[in-house]
Amino acid sequence: MADSLPLDVLNTARQDDVASALLSCCAATAWVEAVLAARPYADRGALLARSDEVFAKLATADVDAALAGHPRIGERATGQGRDARWSRQEQASVSDADADVQQRLREGNVAYERRFDRVFLIRAAGRSPQEMLDELTRRLGSDADTEAAEVREQLRQITRLRLEALLA
Repeated sequence: MADSLPLDVLNTARQDDVASALLSCCAATAWVEAVLAARPYADRGALLARSDEVFAKLATADVDAALAGHPRIGERATGQGRDARWSRQEQASVSDADADVQQRLREGNVAYERRFDRVFLIRAAGRSPQEMLDELTRRLGSDADTEAAEVREQLRQITRLRLEALLA
């Protein structure tokens, strides 16, 4: 399918074709299945609301599965798929950061992974490298439950941005 997917196509296309497009927004198959199950959508707002509802109920294993599709902040996503292109666009500002900020992001990523046993996830779109570093530093002090909720929210925001881009 093309990079964009108009709502009428999302509502009527074969489930397998739409599932592939939705997986580029979020790699949690439970999210994809729940979004597909609610078709057709009356409008864009209904689709976005459904996405948000599903996120509130995603199991931890589904969130972890979705995280597997995200590179570390500061690492360039590989591949030519829609999700890799979006990731490179979302994190583009990191390549313009000074060497100190880039180094501190690399070190922070390692510390975060040691502490929480998962990749640090943040909605990078619209944030400067320093803002991402500040959030990483702040979140390193979180307890496990608080951080799990933060990860879910960041993933929801990323998915929503990508879903909006898909519909563009």
